[in-house]
Amino acid sequence: MFARYAHAPNALGYCGPAETAPMATLPPAAVRAMARQFSGAWPYLRVMSRLTGIDDPLDRRLVESYWLGGGIGAGLDSAEFLAELLSVIEPVAGHYWAHLTPDLAPEAAANHCFHVFGVYPWTRLLGRGHDEHPVRVLDNCRITWGAVAARTGDELTVLARRLEWDGHRLALSAPQPRQIPVWVDGYSPAPQVRAHDLVALHWDRLCGPLEANQVDVLADSTARQLRVTNDRLSRK
Repeated sequence: MFARYAHAPNALGYCGPAETAPMATLPPAAVRAMARQFSGAWPYLRVMSRLTGIDDPLDRRLVESYWLGGGIGAGLDSAEFLAELLSVIEPVAGHYWAHLTPDLAPEAAANHCFHVFGVYPWTRLLGRGHDEHPVRVLDNCRITWGAVAARTGDELTVLARRLEWDGHRLALSAPQPRQIPVWVDGYSPAPQVRAHDLVALHWDRLCGPLEANQVDVLADSTARQLRVTNDRLSRK
């Protein structure tokens, strides 16, 4: 699961080590070695492992909780989690990440959505007159859920919500169609996907199928993160 969700940003050169083969096609030992080189996801999984007592940071319970929200990570104390996380990432963050302080505790959560909206600097670039790029990055970097409306050959029409910025607040649009390839570079995490299936997207690439309860968890964790992010933005 880690490889399926991390594959898109890794293949696009945004996260993790350089690798020519699709990450999810590699043997488990190679995936594990690559996972340690993700400067975003790996610190979260390490801290979640430490605080939950689950020895393996790539345990499915931790990985699913990190990418989708909810689950075992949702039960962690946010202030304690943030303190542990900052102790890992602050030494390498540099001055560009000066916002990484205990003041982030109200936003903190042990999941990828917090990393996108709270830890990454993109929300802090909004409202400066050049909002299109930060919004695009935020929208693509978060994990998106969608429903497959149709499959034509190896291309899907997926109805999914876009991130929007009205100059004051971030919100999700009504579902909009987007064209998503089933296969990229000879790899597909869901080759049998078909109309009416629920799927996860990352950088407009498939991560795999979702169950209805997973969509609910992802939607809830996204809504929560948008709410606390908007609270911060309203105080700028």
